[in-house]
Amino acid sequence: MERGDILDILENNIDPAIEEKSEGIAGSGCEVLVPFNERLPLREIERSIIKKYRKNIWSNFIKAIKEYELIKDGDRVAVAISGGKDSLLMAKLFQELKRHGQIKFEAEYIAMDPGYHKNIRELLIDNCEHLGIPLHIFDSGIFDIIDNIAKDYPCYMCAKMRRGALYSKAKELGCNKLALGHHYNDVIETTLINMLYAGSFKTMLPKLKSTNYEKMELIRPLYYVREKDIERFIQGSGIWPLNCACMVAAKKTSSKRHEIKQLVKTLKENYSEVDKSIFKAACNVNMDAILGWEKDGEKHSYLDFY
Repeated sequence: MERGDILDILENNIDPAIEEKSEGIAGSGCEVLVPFNERLPLREIERSIIKKYRKNIWSNFIKAIKEYELIKDGDRVAVAISGGKDSLLMAKLFQELKRHGQIKFEAEYIAMDPGYHKNIRELLIDNCEHLGIPLHIFDSGIFDIIDNIAKDYPCYMCAKMRRGALYSKAKELGCNKLALGHHYNDVIETTLINMLYAGSFKTMLPKLKSTNYEKMELIRPLYYVREKDIERFIQGSGIWPLNCACMVAAKKTSSKRHEIKQLVKTLKENYSEVDKSIFKAACNVNMDAILGWEKDGEKHSYLDFY
């Protein structure tokens, strides 16, 4: 695809049939990440992960895997690929880990098509072919379902249904773990969203056991990788990643996370380490200095132990 064609596809991914509904929830497209140059050869992209981006990407990827024991010998991991910058990098990191790492595991690369415009799907496939990612792509029709049943809060329901579809596919392929591309900044933003909008202190965990799929775990190998470094890698590799590519709500319902991104950016102007402090806060909870907490579904008050 030509540069102009790709930009047009990414900026105008709303299905006209949805957009024309007067009561529909289609929004405008999300921000497009524009590459610095033409696509680099595959070997050069792969070499850059170990060389150029070793400190900020590869080392942090390995750190999360070791520190939280995300992958063990004998694991079969379903690597979820949305086509966005985070998941494309994660797929390449898994390939490099299998090639150079000491852990003996298997990986399946899965992509769910929730109802993308055909050009968006073609771009996803084209990127994976160029990057040498053997893709299992399957349809779910989630966008159509969401537009009918969850017009007011589509993103929450969509995320829940997407994860269920990915778990099902992972289990079908014999996997015991599902890897998602949430990164360091996602952790910080989720922590703040819970505090400021939900009145609770909860963060995004590096791994957790599935409550609906027996013997399945969700892992987040990009836990220590910063978004700015992911963007540098993708843009420097000449890859046009998918943006949210949502044909239901797009940018319209993502305002809260955008607000938090801007808040963190503003705070960093006065204290450059503020993001690190927010991230570390979840590791330094003083149980002697909080009013209440919840464990295994049961709520407790500090007065119970006063």
